[in-house]
Amino acid sequence: MRIVKKLEIRKNEILDAAEKLFTAKGFERATVNDILDELGIAKGTFYHYFTSKEDALDAIVSRRIESGLEKARLIAASCDLGVHEKMLAVIMAQKPENQVQEEFTSVLHEQENALLHQKILVQCVLGLSPILQGIAEEGIENGSFSTLFPKESIEILLTSALVLFDDGYFKWEPEEMAVKIPAFLCAMERILGAKANSFADFVQAFST
Repeated sequence: MRIVKKLEIRKNEILDAAEKLFTAKGFERATVNDILDELGIAKGTFYHYFTSKEDALDAIVSRRIESGLEKARLIAASCDLGVHEKMLAVIMAQKPENQVQEEFTSVLHEQENALLHQKILVQCVLGLSPILQGIAEEGIENGSFSTLFPKESIEILLTSALVLFDDGYFKWEPEEMAVKIPAFLCAMERILGAKANSFADFVQAFST
């Protein structure tokens, strides 16, 4: 167990350094040697964990997605939140937590990373859908929602949200976002069969 833990720590150290460098220099300009110099490690150490810098980038993305999924699971299991709050909190938990993550996300929006960007969206939909579906089914059971298609409803909403509010695809002005957010919440109500304006109290929280 101690060896496994040390291996995982070293792997995450490499990923942290790679994420920092990809953000600072850009993915195309950053090299494996830059990562080696940043950490003071041998080339063989890097290649013990990753086959290339592209492989490291995939691992960074997977780590980010898994972190978001873990937050989503904790929110879904909370007994202190209603289904409306859970639904929005899960979506909001996927936003970057700090400036480094925001800057790294901008790297993924670069043209050369378009396929990876699409891959991330697909992974997010596949990973988050079962969690949000569980919340939707909880809402159906307590009368908050009414839909015959909880799984498909969630997939439609989640895909729409991830694309519509992704700066890599759209760069909405603040006044546009001020309209699109309540419009999206209205769409959630319609698709989930929720009462009109039942998400209205959460517009401000969703927009911050």
